[in-house]
Amino acid sequence: MSPSSTGDWLILVFLVSGVIASSVLKKLTPPAAITGGILGWLIYMGGDIRGIVLLATFFILGTAATSWGKRRKLTVHANAGHQSRRTTGQVFANAGIAALAGLGAVLFPPERSVFQLAMAGSLSSAMADTLSSELGMVYGRKYFNIVNGRPDQRGNDGVISIEGTLTGIAGSALVALIANHHFFIIVTAGTIGNLADSLLGALFERKGLITNNTVNLLNTLAGAISAVLLAQITAFG
Repeated sequence: MSPSSTGDWLILVFLVSGVIASSVLKKLTPPAAITGGILGWLIYMGGDIRGIVLLATFFILGTAATSWGKRRKLTVHANAGHQSRRTTGQVFANAGIAALAGLGAVLFPPERSVFQLAMAGSLSSAMADTLSSELGMVYGRKYFNIVNGRPDQRGNDGVISIEGTLTGIAGSALVALIANHHFFIIVTAGTIGNLADSLLGALFERKGLITNNTVNLLNTLAGAISAVLLAQITAFG
């Protein structure tokens, strides 16, 4: 999986530049930036240029959404989850499944399209979760617990808003447009993953049984699996 063409070397330079910039600008810790570069290379090798565009779009919009309305977010129960620099665990939780799908595409060429669909589904879920939670805290009007439907405090695990959910769907739609195939499958998979994130947050994270990184990893896994299963159902339907 080493660089073998001019295009590969250009992407490698792009990723290395991103590692340096994200570390210098304090968006990621140095280990997290290096981890991001490695994951980015796997996503590129398995997903080609479209895969790296998907990852870059997620990183740019996710970073912007996290910074947007930050003062208001900091009023939400100390908001420890909005530290300025993302860690290695957070990077892997969001992009690890996509990178593993990229590795699968490299190791099993006959199933490359399946792994690429899984990659798009996982990044669709990551995008939906990030935008819905970050922007939902800013623009949401009413917040309720996804399990019991009762009004709840914004920012709590498992709490959603209509505005945030719709923003997440829009994020999944953007991923699907960039992926340029299986539009409705990728949007649906991202939404399923996003809702799974909220359910896991309400049922387990709120009780301290799992961490936020685990929730994020599982929601991207749900997005990947959902995309593949939906494609299979559609094909045989």
